[in-house]
Amino acid sequence: MPGPQTTPAPSDPPHDPEGAPRQRKPWSKRRKAATAVAAVAVLGAVMPDLQKDSAQGSAADAKAAGTKQSRGVTPGAAAASARTRTAEPTRPPAADYRGQNLDVAYGKARKAGFIVNSHDASEKNKFIRGRTTWTVCFQEAGPPLGMKPVLDFGVVPKDAPCPKTDGQPIPWPTMPELVWKTWRTARAEVVALGVPAGRIEARKAYRNDKLPDEGEYDDWRVCAHDPAEGAKVESGARVTLYLSSKDNGCPEPDRGTGTSVDLPDRDGDRDPDYRDPFPGDRDRNTAFPDGIPRLGDSGGSGGSSGGSHGGGRIICRHTRLC
Repeated sequence: MPGPQTTPAPSDPPHDPEGAPRQRKPWSKRRKAATAVAAVAVLGAVMPDLQKDSAQGSAADAKAAGTKQSRGVTPGAAAASARTRTAEPTRPPAADYRGQNLDVAYGKARKAGFIVNSHDASEKNKFIRGRTTWTVCFQEAGPPLGMKPVLDFGVVPKDAPCPKTDGQPIPWPTMPELVWKTWRTARAEVVALGVPAGRIEARKAYRNDKLPDEGEYDDWRVCAHDPAEGAKVESGARVTLYLSSKDNGCPEPDRGTGTSVDLPDRDGDRDPDYRDPFPGDRDRNTAFPDGIPRLGDSGGSGGSSGGSHGGGRIICRHTRLC
């Protein structure tokens, strides 16, 4: 009888007849596909977090380095813009120098770090000669010269009014009508135009007249003036007022202004009748009430009732006193 059969233990791997271990069967296609799908799902769940962490780290690094980029600006353009801003010179704020003397404003602006230019602010565009005789009307920042800021002054002559805008004519005041106003009133009006009192001169309106001492002709009347009415009174102008006493009136307008018109003088001694104590005696006048001295006179004074002094010649003929 055959003996009983022995069954190998389940834990022991099956052996081939020659004792080699048995090969495992390869995975089926279905199993491989399932495994691949599972791997993709796992990566899809992990990658967004990794990308997010990476982006946050890059943004933090860029912010720390001070190179955070704006949307639509490339790194090269941002770097070039930064270099340009670094190269531009800084402009210090300029004080207001308008109304100041050019020499004073020039010194202050230079001290503040500016390169200073200046030009005539009127339409004449005169050459600026000597800063002390000009006044600043306008100022404007010009293009920088290298790393230095530039300030340009528009100026006018000293004591001149500023034009409304740079380059326009200077609005000089015009001479008012002063005829028949007193010296005191007319002089005040001229001073109000900006003319210094020392540049206003009083002259006699009649050739053979004589002005009293200063202060004694305040009530004399203006018969003519130079400049005439409506003329521009520019800086540095001199004004002449031709005066006459109220009692004598003014010469006729077509007879001159104090160079060719005489007051009545009956004896012709160049002493107007209104001033001559002896209007009918040529040998006596305001300067020589006792008679005009003559060569050959022994006493130098006295004489006949007519005022004659012998046959001597008058020693002051053709002088202003005789």
